[in-house]
Amino acid sequence: MSFSFYRFVYLFLFSLLIISCSNNDDELNQEEISSLMGLNSKPNILLVIADDMGLDACPSYNIGTIKPNMPHLQNLINNGLQFNNVWSNPTCTPTRAGIITGKYGFRTGVTKVDDELSTSEISLQKFLDLNTSSLYTHAVIGKWHLSKDNSHPNNMGIDYYAGTLGGGVRSYTNWTLNINGNTSSSSEYITTKLTDLAINWVDDQTQPWFLWVAYNAPHTPFHLPPNNLHSQGTLASDQASIDANPLPYYMAALEAMDTEMGRLINSLSQEEKDNTVIIFVGDNGTPNQVVQEYNMRRAKGSIYQGGVNVPMIVSGKDVSRVNEIENALINTTDLYATIADIAGTGTTEINDSKSFKSLFTDANGNKRNYIYTENEDYTIRNNTHKYIYFENGSEALYNLSESPLETLNLLNANQLPLSTANSTIKDELISEVQKIRN
Repeated sequence: MSFSFYRFVYLFLFSLLIISCSNNDDELNQEEISSLMGLNSKPNILLVIADDMGLDACPSYNIGTIKPNMPHLQNLINNGLQFNNVWSNPTCTPTRAGIITGKYGFRTGVTKVDDELSTSEISLQKFLDLNTSSLYTHAVIGKWHLSKDNSHPNNMGIDYYAGTLGGGVRSYTNWTLNINGNTSSSSEYITTKLTDLAINWVDDQTQPWFLWVAYNAPHTPFHLPPNNLHSQGTLASDQASIDANPLPYYMAALEAMDTEMGRLINSLSQEEKDNTVIIFVGDNGTPNQVVQEYNMRRAKGSIYQGGVNVPMIVSGKDVSRVNEIENALINTTDLYATIADIAGTGTTEINDSKSFKSLFTDANGNKRNYIYTENEDYTIRNNTHKYIYFENGSEALYNLSESPLETLNLLNANQLPLSTANSTIKDELISEVQKIRN
C-alpha cells in the first residue's frame, strides 16, 4: 500500500485520540500534539548538489576574486553554517557514489568517471527505509551518473527518480529526461525543468521527505542561460564568444541555479521551511577553463585542493549555529551518516561515513582527525598537513596552514631534509592512510 494510505490511517487514529482526550476532559497542548505526530523529530531533508563548483566559485569563501551573484545561497550562509574543509572526490561519479553508499570508492569499485555502482550496495535511501519508522519518502531529481541503465536509480531503491543518467548533457535545452526508467526528449532549460519536477514532487508528499536535487549546472557545456535567471548582463550567445571567455557564462549558470534553487525553497510553506534541513554542496572542484587562483592543472580531476575542496552550507531545522564558519574536516561520504542521523535512525557512524550533525548546534561536536580521498592517486590530511601518494610512486607533503594553495611541496629536493615535526606528521599520515586502504 502507498505511503499516503498509511498517512491517512495514522491521521485518522490520531484524530480519534484527540477526540478521546477531549471527551475525558484531558487537554493536549500544541507541543504535546506536535510530539505525538513526530513533527519535532522528523524534519524534511533537502540535499542540493552543484556540479563542478569549487570554493573559488562560491560566495563567502575567500578563494577567487570573481564571484557569482547567488542571493539564495547567501541567505543559507547567513542563516546557517558554512563548512570550509570538506573534501569530495576529484570527479563527480565517485563523489555521488560515496554520498549514496557512505563508502570510499576503492570499496565500491567507483573511483573514476563512468564507473558503475553495484545495486548490491545499500543506498542511503534504502537505509532510511530499513531504519526509520516515520516512512520517509524520497526522490532523486537531476544528474545520476552512476550507471547508464535506465532503471538503475529505482533499482538502487529510489522511490522516485527524474533526471539525466549521464555525466553531462549535449545542450541545456536539448537533453533526455528519464522518469523512473522511461525516457523522453526535453527542450526546456534543464535547471528550470529539474526545479519544476522537484516542486511538483514535494507538493505531493504527506510524509517526512528526503529530496536529493542534483543540478547539472554549472557543468559544461558553457552556455548562456535565460536572461531572467542571471545577472551577468548582456552576453553574446555564439560559441566563439563563449569559448573565448567562458567565465561569465559559468557564473551565469551558477546564478541561474541559484534563482531556481530559490524558487524551490520559496515554494515551501513557512511550516515546511521551518521543518526542513537544507544541505548545499559541490561535487568536485571548478573546471580548469574557469578556475581561479588554483593552478589550472590542479583543478577538477586532480586530488589537489582545487579539485577536492568543495563548498558546503547547512541551514534550517535544528541548525542553531547561524552565520558561523566551521573548519572541521569532513568528507562527502559523511553525508550518508549525517542524513541518516537527521532522519532519526540513531546511526552516527557507518561504513566510511561519520555524522557531523552535532556540529549544527555545538562547535565542539564530533570531528574527524583525518580526511581521505582518491582517484588513481590518493591523499589524506589532518588539520594542518596533507600527504599525496601518486600512482607513479612519487609523493608530496604540504603544510596547508602555511601553503593553502599547495605551492610548496616539502618533499621537493630543495626542501629536504624534513624537519623532525614534518617527518613525524608524514609518518602519521602514511600510517593512517594505510589503515584506511588495508
